[in-house]
Amino acid sequence: MADIRAEVLRRGLVAQISEATIWRWLSADAIAPWRHRSWIFPRDPDFEVKAGRVLDLYAGRFEGQALGRREYVLSADEKTSIQARIRCHPTLPPAAGRAMRVEHEYDRGGALQYLAAWDVHRAKLFGRCESATGIEPFGRLVAQVMNQPPYATAKRVFWVVDNGSSHRGQASVERLETAWPNLRLIHLPVHASWLNQIEIYFSIIQRKVLSPNDFADHDAVGQRLLAFGARYEQLATPFEWKFTRADLRRLMVRLERSAPVGAAA
Repeated sequence: MADIRAEVLRRGLVAQISEATIWRWLSADAIAPWRHRSWIFPRDPDFEVKAGRVLDLYAGRFEGQALGRREYVLSADEKTSIQARIRCHPTLPPAAGRAMRVEHEYDRGGALQYLAAWDVHRAKLFGRCESATGIEPFGRLVAQVMNQPPYATAKRVFWVVDNGSSHRGQASVERLETAWPNLRLIHLPVHASWLNQIEIYFSIIQRKVLSPNDFADHDAVGQRLLAFGARYEQLATPFEWKFTRADLRRLMVRLERSAPVGAAA
């Protein structure tokens, strides 16, 4: 704020002004140039088709037909590289008039990967910790779900996933659908993880489990993640998903109107 005040005085816009007054003026102004939001323009040529298929599944439909009682929809992904930060001094708990105090310096206790699947309509959660991500760890998550009822004998189990390397492309479709004949792998468009419901749960554990990141060791991270998942599932209800196909169409129209010069039609 001091540099803005100095520039205002240098230009002779006012004879004298306080930093508090400048801050008050800036806060009241309609334009806030110090704020910003990042964005990315969809580059998947089939964005609307792929996104619409996922939104239909969330709404309980697939290819124009209502899902039956023996059909399920799961949203799955990996939350990667979760560190175990071992603080150099014990964290001080909150007290009256004092926030929790967490030591800034820490030792690295290693990292793990948290893989999870969320049953969109039944609010069932499945999670596991692995030392690395990849085809085999993700396959173990799939097996963890598909080997138990009601999924083992279901008519169809739809798995909504992004385009991460553990489950990318047609090869992943052939691999998983061959191993589990009642599984249907549904890929989101590129750069559309915001349409993956498991990301909502990941944001919950980031706030409630991993912040602040303060663990005794590597194993404590996994124990806390799994324990929280078991507790969360006891009270969980399906997420209230409000973004519909109609919202998607409006979004696409708006993007078409504001497409950057040179963007694909």
